[in-house]
Amino acid sequence: MDHHLHATAETVRWGHWDGSLAPALVIKSGDTVTIDTLSGEPDDLPDPLSNFEILPEHRQVLSAGKDGPGPHFLTGPIAIEGARPGDVLEVRIHEIKLRQNWGWNLQAPLKGTLPEDFPELRRMVVLLDRERNIAKLPWGQEISLNPFFGNFGVAPPVGWGRLSSKEPRPFGGNMDNKELVAGSTVYFPVFVDGALFSAGDGHALQGDGEVCLTAIETALSGTLEFVLRRDFGLAVPRAETEQIWITMGFDEDLDDAAKQALREMIRLITELTGLSAQDAYTLCSIASDLRVTQMVNLIKGVHCVIVKEKLPGLIKR
Repeated sequence: MDHHLHATAETVRWGHWDGSLAPALVIKSGDTVTIDTLSGEPDDLPDPLSNFEILPEHRQVLSAGKDGPGPHFLTGPIAIEGARPGDVLEVRIHEIKLRQNWGWNLQAPLKGTLPEDFPELRRMVVLLDRERNIAKLPWGQEISLNPFFGNFGVAPPVGWGRLSSKEPRPFGGNMDNKELVAGSTVYFPVFVDGALFSAGDGHALQGDGEVCLTAIETALSGTLEFVLRRDFGLAVPRAETEQIWITMGFDEDLDDAAKQALREMIRLITELTGLSAQDAYTLCSIASDLRVTQMVNLIKGVHCVIVKEKLPGLIKR
């Protein structure tokens, strides 16, 4: 069954993840949902007299006020009937589309990868051409877009309380992984009944690292298919595309984030191929890539990527 979850003051929360929230939508495993999202706190919006489109629901959500410590808008949550802690939620990303003709980028004092080099506040509005799928940067450069949701996942355990939307965590959250575009599939460990999936923090384009603090942030609409899985377990999210497998690590220490992403890749390879952990470790050294996902969310991210063709005897799930 197909559903549409619109972004409204009732379905969007501002700045937090919380495992105790009531669902905005209840679906069955195998259903598809088109999710509308928003992006931008009041100061991030363009001049009202400009030709940029400001979605009416965006103003409504801003008027309702902030209810969490983070800056992101998250649409949801979506409950999947029968999901229980210990399950895995498979999320197939079929399509991601721009909802407006502008995005924004922010540099802020004491934040980003080089705060000592760039101590001044700078907000920048970026023109997005939806027909040509390009951004026109203020200095005249045109650059092709590759949109994805920076912040999405399932709900944290209820006992963790209300968490900021800023950090990535084992349930997903602010992963800012540019690989997770349309055509990818993401797997999340489930921590609460129903899984309670949400999405937001649309990015029109981002580089690995997201070094200055933000990407080109914008409102997106995504069409996602949800499948409940019980044939394997997970500790942190993993993902795949037609060509690659992706594992992830999150930690305040970049080295420890890299170790987690690598350990998860070794685990994945042993599951798929039957190789020993030691042989998988060797294969990672000669065939996989460790990439810095983001440097700017207090808890840093690293993802490990391996091309499927480089796996011996791949067992498809």
